[in-house]
Amino acid sequence: MYTQQELLERITTRQDVFGGKPIIRDMRISVRLILSLLSQGVSQEDILDDYPDLEPADIRACIAYACAVISGDTLAAISVDGSIDGSADGS
Repeated sequence: MYTQQELLERITTRQDVFGGKPIIRDMRISVRLILSLLSQGVSQEDILDDYPDLEPADIRACIAYACAVISGDTLAAISVDGSIDGSADGS
C-alpha cells in the first residue's frame, strides 16, 4: 500500500509535455485523460490493459490529485478516501 505522499509524488509536470499540465510519472499520459476515462465508466483493468506502463497506484494517484485540487487543501493533507488528515469526517 502506498502512502498519500507516495501517491501524489507520481503526479508530475513538465513544460515540454502537455504545456505543464499534470502527468503521471513523467510519461505522456495526462491525469486528465485517466480521470476522463474513469468518468466515462472505463474500468481500471481496461485502462491498465490499454496503457501497459501504468500501475494501479497511478490511477489512485490521479484520484488523489483531483481530490487535492478540488478541496483547495495542500497535497500532503489529502487522503485517497477523501478525508483530510486521515479522519473520515474531515475534522
